[in-house]
Amino acid sequence: MRKSKEETAETRRHIIDTAAKEFRLNGIQATGLAALMSKAGLTHGGFYRHFESKEQLVAEACAAGMTHIVDVFENTARRCSDEGGYQAMVERYVSTAHRDNASGGCPLAGLGSELARADSDTRAAASRGFNELVDVMTAHIRAESDAQARSRAVFALAAMIGAVTVSRIIEDEQASTAVLDDVKRHLDAM
Repeated sequence: MRKSKEETAETRRHIIDTAAKEFRLNGIQATGLAALMSKAGLTHGGFYRHFESKEQLVAEACAAGMTHIVDVFENTARRCSDEGGYQAMVERYVSTAHRDNASGGCPLAGLGSELARADSDTRAAASRGFNELVDVMTAHIRAESDAQARSRAVFALAAMIGAVTVSRIIEDEQASTAVLDDVKRHLDAM
């Protein structure tokens, strides 16, 4: 019995969502297709009915992960005043909860070095997501000009990504948390 187009599309979305989580948790290179498909509750053989290559899946999973984090930023900011939106985004992103939830976190913090070496479609998805995050932050930063607000947003986001990445590397939990706290303190002063 053949699957309907809707069922096929749903299965594809499920694979992409599972891949986005697994790539952020284990890394792109360390996540094999057989294990990924098993985690999705599917057979390895079914992969090529949905994707031409692992690279295609990586690009689509990166795009899905970036869409998720952009939605988180937008929803976080929406609950606040314009000035409070920036602070709320910083607090949510630069947190121990984000540090400890690699599979549900930002692809840029979880996969940055691998994304830098990925194919052009994956880097394009990551770049689009980064720019969307900057746009959301820019709307909530007070500055003398739009260019200055955007510059501050780029700086803040780069610091936020770096803080979460470094905090995941550091084994000592107190030192890891201190990195997050220090970066938040500096970002609060902006």
